Amino acid sequence: MSESSSFAQVCLPKFDGDFEHWSLLMENLLRSKEYWKVVSEGFKDQVEGNALSEAETKNLDELRLKDLKAKNYLFSSIDKTILKTITNKGTAKELWDAMKTKFQGSARVQKSQLQALRRSFELLEMQGGESVTDYFGRVMVVANSMRCCGEGLTDAQIVEKILRTMTEQFNYVVCAIKESKDIEFMSVDALQSSLLVHEQKFQRKFKEGENHALRAMHDSAGRGGRGYGRNGYAVRGRGKTGRGWNKE
Repeated sequence: MSESSSFAQVCLPKFDGDFEHWSLLMENLLRSKEYWKVVSEGFKDQVEGNALSEAETKNLDELRLKDLKAKNYLFSSIDKTILKTITNKGTAKELWDAMKTKFQGSARVQKSQLQALRRSFELLEMQGGESVTDYFGRVMVVANSMRCCGEGLTDAQIVEKILRTMTEQFNYVVCAIKESKDIEFMSVDALQSSLLVHEQKFQRKFKEGENHALRAMHDSAGRGGRGYGRNGYAVRGRGKTGRGWNKE
């Protein structure tokens, strides 16, 4: 497959102002194409007057080509109105660094953002009626944002945080997981999978309980005693004689 046809099939992430999300997707794409090294490290071009060996010249030509291809991906994912505001576009690394400086913010801004994210992470708790999937989603959005700001947040810390903040209906499940598994080495995905199984059991029991209550109401209406008529009004059941109850 040619490079042009391969490029046409790639779904490029479009930069929408969220540098953390865009850089994550772009880095993964450039790594898969083996261009990330020229973006993250750059390369030294030939200094005028310095003679290169045949091998050095070949290697430099390959780096130049990779740099051009990496820039092609970056140019295609960034809106032209943003590109016009970036003056330094000589290499893919220069373009990447310019985007990072412009949209990721200074070290002071990042530190302030990280402090706010830490506070948000501390306050996270599962809400009543919230699903396991939704809660994990909320936690991971904050956790990944912290990681993008340089926080060395481990899976073990996230697992411990989630187990500590589940709703009361998960109490016995949380205790069982802590006793049967070494949460220090447990991945977030493994924890989510385990909790989803128990959540499905809760939902199944709740549904069975509802069905049982409905059947009980239906049976009560068909037996002696007060039931409910066709129009929803309470009526008396029939006595031993089989006659309807009449008030004299």
